[in-house]
Amino acid sequence: QVQLVESGGGLVQPGGSLRLSCAASNFSLEHKSIGWFRQAPGKEREGVSAISPVDGSTYYADAVKGRFTISRDNAKNTAYLQMNSLKPEDTAIYYCAASVFGIATLLTQHYDYWGQGTQVTVSS
Repeated sequence: QVQLVESGGGLVQPGGSLRLSCAASNFSLEHKSIGWFRQAPGKEREGVSAISPVDGSTYYADAVKGRFTISRDNAKNTAYLQMNSLKPEDTAIYYCAASVFGIATLLTQHYDYWGQGTQVTVSS
């Protein structure tokens, strides 16, 4: 069965860094758009970043631009989200997602496969 598993979340101080990983099982991410999304309590799930399977183009929400970096390693069948200069407002459950569609977007409805999420808490 198709499975995406996020890891790397945790508790960090403001200004700190985390790297989230998204490991895929039983299917390849090579030709999939990959997105990272987050959902804070009381808020709707929002797109954070995405990467295209066609040319590797990356996309970021304005709130994280310049601080977060999305990447993928097809050989490891894993995607990553490097998060730097973390802020309290980054606190959320972070989800990775994949889509067979070749255009990467920050829209939840674009994605077919979802992980279970990993908690990121930014607090002093």
